[in-house]
Amino acid sequence: MWTDRPDSPDQTPNPDLFPEDDRFDDVVVGAGITGLTVGLLLARAGRRVGVVEARRMGSGTTGRTTGKLSLLQGIRLSQILGAQSHHVAQAYVDANREGQQWLLGFCTEHDVPVQTRDAVTYASADSELAKVREEHEAARSLGLDVRWADRLDVPFPLAGATVLADQVQFDPMDVLGALAAQLRSHGGTVHEGRRVMGVSVRGTPEITLDDGRVLGAENVVLATGVPTLDRGLYFAKVEPKRSYLLAFEGVEIPPGMYLSAASSSRSIRGVPGDATSAPRLLVGGAGHVVGRTESELSRVHELREWTARYFDGAVETHTWSAQDYASHDGIPFVGKLPRGGGRIHLATGYDKWGLTNGVAAARSIAGQILGSTPSWAKVLGRRITRPSGAARIAGLNGGVGLAAARSLARAESSTARVPAAEGAGTVGRDGLLPVGASRVEGRTCRVVALCTHLGGTLRWNDAEKSWDCPLHGSRFSASGEVLEGPATKALARRDASREA
Repeated sequence: MWTDRPDSPDQTPNPDLFPEDDRFDDVVVGAGITGLTVGLLLARAGRRVGVVEARRMGSGTTGRTTGKLSLLQGIRLSQILGAQSHHVAQAYVDANREGQQWLLGFCTEHDVPVQTRDAVTYASADSELAKVREEHEAARSLGLDVRWADRLDVPFPLAGATVLADQVQFDPMDVLGALAAQLRSHGGTVHEGRRVMGVSVRGTPEITLDDGRVLGAENVVLATGVPTLDRGLYFAKVEPKRSYLLAFEGVEIPPGMYLSAASSSRSIRGVPGDATSAPRLLVGGAGHVVGRTESELSRVHELREWTARYFDGAVETHTWSAQDYASHDGIPFVGKLPRGGGRIHLATGYDKWGLTNGVAAARSIAGQILGSTPSWAKVLGRRITRPSGAARIAGLNGGVGLAAARSLARAESSTARVPAAEGAGTVGRDGLLPVGASRVEGRTCRVVALCTHLGGTLRWNDAEKSWDCPLHGSRFSASGEVLEGPATKALARRDASREA
């Protein structure tokens, strides 16, 4: 929805020119909230900065987010306190507060429209009240001025809620556009449609692009959702999660930003109307680990049915999904990548709260490079997780082996036939190889259904019409192009005429 508007640029990458010597002080990989913010902070300091984006600015998580800039984040704070000390949890809140304040100040300075709203974490049934009460107490203990509400004037079930006033929502593409404009005004460049394939460190980093071009830099920042380099094994330290968003017109929109504490959450906010569009209701949630659900489309239908039940007359205008990564203890990984010579930096593990965490990560990384690391970043970088607490938050890719085994078993049980139904995809065998066959918009495709990252057997995503890896969350289009990392290489194609 965020890119579907009359003033939206077309989808053809519009890259800036590379410098004649192909050298930068800093190369940032990824043009989302983290990449563009850290790029701007470094460019403001007088450094020569280039941001390299494989597709379009905002084509990853940031351009698909709900656009909530909030310190109340569902039941995140109570979960963190279950895995970490109060000192670490306070540093997390301080980091998010600084990220929120910096971004809100930036929006004010550069005339980016924002709306102030109450953020609400609510129980949709009595069985969820204990979790919401725990979050309420956790937020109070960490300095957030939350209030308890037994009832709120909303059309959906609400058994109780904790409420934090004066939080913010906005259109994320407005923010990215302003960040990119300011980056360029300070001498930085943005290179869209250029995928980074690898980084080597021989004294100073060298960055290889998909066309063979090699860039030199003093520092590299990986702001790619999950690092596309395997040093440090971060692909195994975070869990890839996918969730869904639908936009509707024709209904009265509740005044706040809401997130339920249910296992299958509901996220609700409004989008103000303008000269070209009516006000819209956003309904999100129904998340799952990437590649590990029987039908992604059933998750979309779940949200549709919920909206029809509580918002009579809602007319759907847009449907999309987003992917983000959760760390094992609720705290993002931000810092220097192991075996990177101290010159490769990473940020991952925002668990769908990237607008505050992404800016905080950018502040931390820019501080490391410029010699002024924030105090809260030092605390978060030294945290030690309680094993029992970590289990409450994420399973560290738990069930990966079972998911892969089931996927491979499906592949072994059938021949790779192109399905007759439009929008369908199947995994079968072609000799010794698992092969994915699909039919999308009348076009048939066959690809080797092995993830180019670590060889996981792929499964078909019936909502996004993509091939998803249940191991580490890489995703590919029906014809094999990379959509999400950590994979960087496309799938091998098979001759579509060889239908069995």
